[in-house]
Amino acid sequence: MFARLRSITSLALALASVAPLSVLGFDNTRNDNHTLYRYWGQNSYGATHTSDTANWQKTLSFYCQDNSIDAFPLAFLDVAFDTGGLPSIDLANICNVNDDAVFPGTSLPNCSFLASDIQTCQSKGKIVTISIGGATGAVSFTSDSQAQQFADTIWNLFLGGSSSTRPFGSAVLDGVDLDLEGGSSAHWPAFITQIRSHASGASKKYYITGAPQCPYPDAYIGSVLNAVGFDAVYVQFYNNYCGLQAFTNPNDWNFAQWDTWAKTVSPNKNVKVYIGAPAASLAAGSGYVSASTLGSYALQTRSQYSSFGGVMLWDASQAYANGNFAASVKNALSNGGGSVPTSPASTSTSTSTTKSTTTSTKTSSSPSTSPTGGSCGVVAPWVSNVAYQGGDQVTYNGHLWTAKWWSEADVPGGSAGDWQDDGPCASAKVAKTNYRTTPVHASIPATALAEKASAKAAAAAEVTKAADVSKNEGRSRIYGRA
Repeated sequence: MFARLRSITSLALALASVAPLSVLGFDNTRNDNHTLYRYWGQNSYGATHTSDTANWQKTLSFYCQDNSIDAFPLAFLDVAFDTGGLPSIDLANICNVNDDAVFPGTSLPNCSFLASDIQTCQSKGKIVTISIGGATGAVSFTSDSQAQQFADTIWNLFLGGSSSTRPFGSAVLDGVDLDLEGGSSAHWPAFITQIRSHASGASKKYYITGAPQCPYPDAYIGSVLNAVGFDAVYVQFYNNYCGLQAFTNPNDWNFAQWDTWAKTVSPNKNVKVYIGAPAASLAAGSGYVSASTLGSYALQTRSQYSSFGGVMLWDASQAYANGNFAASVKNALSNGGGSVPTSPASTSTSTSTTKSTTTSTKTSSSPSTSPTGGSCGVVAPWVSNVAYQGGDQVTYNGHLWTAKWWSEADVPGGSAGDWQDDGPCASAKVAKTNYRTTPVHASIPATALAEKASAKAAAAAEVTKAADVSKNEGRSRIYGRA
């Protein structure tokens, strides 16, 4: 598959100072919000629509012409401590370690050509943040001091600090989003506290947001949300029993639980709760509803709960290919109707009408229902700088693949033979998501190398044994002993 599609799934919004939130026209403090967040960076539409290049993810500046969108989390910073001790980011077909230059001695791609895009978005009153983690993100800490040092790195690389290795050049992002979908939640409060310390003396506001799953409390970020104040949470109401498909079922739809958390448990009693939704029918395993339905649900929620902040969509490529789903939702949210917000004109000859799409997505921790067979939507694309364990699943070149054993930088279908091809995404049955209960690794642990060698040797022995059996059966038939 194309190297630029070697990315992971999933997103949200970002770091914050203690002061009230306000960036030009953006205001997260209002109770009558109709704010829309749309993740950008993963080209999830292109991941399983390899031939429909006209609808692949476009530049950030293209989507910033859309008045429907108020904020763009950039997804993802997927590895915390890569070559040279610096993080790595993967923005799919726009900027990644395989197709773009990296800073010397690191695995951090130089995406400085995006600086003008980011600044254009900000000049239009939109906020742009960096989303950390994702479905296969290798981000976890061993101590508070390590978390604080990582916060210093993030501040210097993306926010108000300075460094010779800033991936977005002179652009200063507006915060950090935590999309923790695996591993340990330990020491993240120290990370956030350190970011806030930097932000408290800054000349602009910074935001801290999180993207929990809807089951309360979230298995990975729940304890972090309770320990330190967030400015907003983008609750993923999809891939779970409590998703948008259950809105009319009071036993499953649980926005009320999150509203109670916001008002009684969160250290920030003014935190806003957003409805996270898939922007296309196959952008998630479950939870997709039409734009008009989503708008109606959001209006009802806004009228009932003062913690309501707006709607988050996964993701930009899906939403635009789906008849500009975001514009339709924004229209419904803006006083219950009115004219459709201005949208960017397509430069493609393809018609951007509603499409059924199979994609990479933000996955769900412990989904209550199995993903629908035939959709690879809950499995992330393969990336070269994450180590996979046996049983992990990825999408690559339009197929679903399962790791046979530990694998790092060995492409699915390559000569290493690390991956089992489970067939095209149109027909493959998804066995599980990429969720783990242990930290994701940026490289194969030394203790696991022997395990991989043993597994490969056992597999080779089985192949040899099968060949011998086949040979003997052939001889038996020749000599009449079948």
